Amino acid sequence: MTGITLAVPSKGRLEELTREWFAANGLVITRPGGARSYLGAIEGLPEVTVRFFPASEIARELIRGNVDFGVTGRDLIHETSETGPQSVAIARPLGFGNADVVVAVPDAWIDVTRMHDLADVASDFRSRHGRWLRIATKYITITRQHFARFGIAEYRIVESLGATEAAPASGVADIIVDITTTGSTLTANALRVLEDGVLLQSEACLIVSRTAKFSARRRAQLDSVLSRLGAEVSL
Repeated sequence: MTGITLAVPSKGRLEELTREWFAANGLVITRPGGARSYLGAIEGLPEVTVRFFPASEIARELIRGNVDFGVTGRDLIHETSETGPQSVAIARPLGFGNADVVVAVPDAWIDVTRMHDLADVASDFRSRHGRWLRIATKYITITRQHFARFGIAEYRIVESLGATEAAPASGVADIIVDITTTGSTLTANALRVLEDGVLLQSEACLIVSRTAKFSARRRAQLDSVLSRLGAEVSL
């Protein structure tokens, strides 16, 4: 491979914002095949191949070293693999896609305000209710790592693929770990974030793979593009 590969989100608002950000920094991403094409380019930079992926796949491809750099959320890097943060380098936060991964409990749990309170609840939940504390989330890796830091092991994860905030009201789970921007959806579902319940502050970032194989030539190409974007990394 003589050129470098950039992965960008394939659809939706995240694709639009990514392309707008690159254009504002003097690099225009094209998609000659239209919205259904997964191959693109940057005008005037034939050495850069652009690949369009869902944001979660970009995180996986960066961690595996199958693409050289790309745009995805910080949360997805942490969630995709326990070694994700060590497998990539953040070249530059992009200032959009901001959200927090949080632990939220029902408003009715008035005595549970911090993680150590939740640890107490989890430890005796089974004796009181005959089952483990249930946590609805799609952030399984992040949840397990965070709860382990507080010594919480007595729980069961209920994997959620959508409408996580509705899980406690529907009886599917007791609490949730989810992503939020304003918190309004949590409030509407009678949930609140613990005082120390922010697991991760996320936003879209320009990210470089540490596991990709860079020859001297490809590294020079990468550094040239990053310089034009006001970014740099130490690999």
